[in-house]
Amino acid sequence: MSCSVYLGCCWVHTSSTFFTRSRSKSLTPPSFKTLSFPIDYSIPPRRRRRISSTASAVLTREDKEKPSSLHHEESDPKPTFDFKAYMVQKANSVNQALDASVPLKEPAKIHDSMRYSLLAGGKRVRPMLCLAACDLVGGNESMAMPAACAVEMIHTMSLIHDDLPCMDNDDLRRGKTTNHIVYGESVAVLAGDALLAFAFEHIAVATPADVHPSRIVRAIGELANVIGGEGLVAGQVLDISSERNSEVGLKELEFIHVHKTAKLLEGSVVLGAILGGGSDGEVERLRRYARDIGLLFQVVDDILDVTKSSQELGKTAGKDLVADKVTYPKLMGVEKSREFAEKLIEEAKEQLVGFDPVKAAPLIALANYIAYRQN
Repeated sequence: MSCSVYLGCCWVHTSSTFFTRSRSKSLTPPSFKTLSFPIDYSIPPRRRRRISSTASAVLTREDKEKPSSLHHEESDPKPTFDFKAYMVQKANSVNQALDASVPLKEPAKIHDSMRYSLLAGGKRVRPMLCLAACDLVGGNESMAMPAACAVEMIHTMSLIHDDLPCMDNDDLRRGKTTNHIVYGESVAVLAGDALLAFAFEHIAVATPADVHPSRIVRAIGELANVIGGEGLVAGQVLDISSERNSEVGLKELEFIHVHKTAKLLEGSVVLGAILGGGSDGEVERLRRYARDIGLLFQVVDDILDVTKSSQELGKTAGKDLVADKVTYPKLMGVEKSREFAEKLIEEAKEQLVGFDPVKAAPLIALANYIAYRQN
């Protein structure tokens, strides 16, 4: 399907088969779509602010129903935001920073295990959200890069532990053999522990001196909250206990996914906003944006788990079905789950109304990417 989003001064346009009934063929991960963002700088600021209230509208009609200005792009070219280039550039920056942050040193086995999973690829969505939020509120990449690396370290830790035999017992992650199979269960557990501890150290010691210490302390507290007993861990515990439990309903499922998945995405965005110097109001609006796309991420994950192959996903497909876990498709069906995903992406974009539309473009595009990704 074709999907366009109006940002007040720009349109975001992408294509995807995610919210259609037919299944797409295999895509090589990560499958970034080339998105164009025509930006009309001729719109006066007052006019731009008024019309930006439609930023959350996801238009799914044919081109003939779009504003006629879109049909004149060839004769009236406008500056564009290349989302694919943005994703590649940010992923490269994050990968370089991750590589430098965890060098191979003694004891070699534990550091090799940490690096094996940390540098195994992945889309780096969480770090990108952190960097984009920092930029949106007036910061720069260097302010948030240590935090961006930290959230990826914690995400990697959660994947290593999630794949263990005592948890999901998986043997494939990011297209590679899982950590515990390569290094053994004990080393895998310790590698995850080491990444978790180092994430906090990295924010504390690597964040630039021009970021006020109070912001760093606040960011560290925020990160601890989103992954602890009231965050990621809480969602993980309830997720395990929900297996083969027929009494789990939508309310309990939302709690699981908000905490297990959305919390870390929320933390990624909020850390960037805090370190970039965002106001309390801006931070809270971005928090709501992140909660919506965090839940959206898991809804999409649930759908992909039952509609894609292991080769397409780069991880074991259908494992939730085998484990008899409660998922959105299981409770609502695939089509209703897709409708719920559409609702979440619209609500997320509403939180970005009022921000500079040009600076908000990456967050709009990242929300679309999460919604329409194929793996």
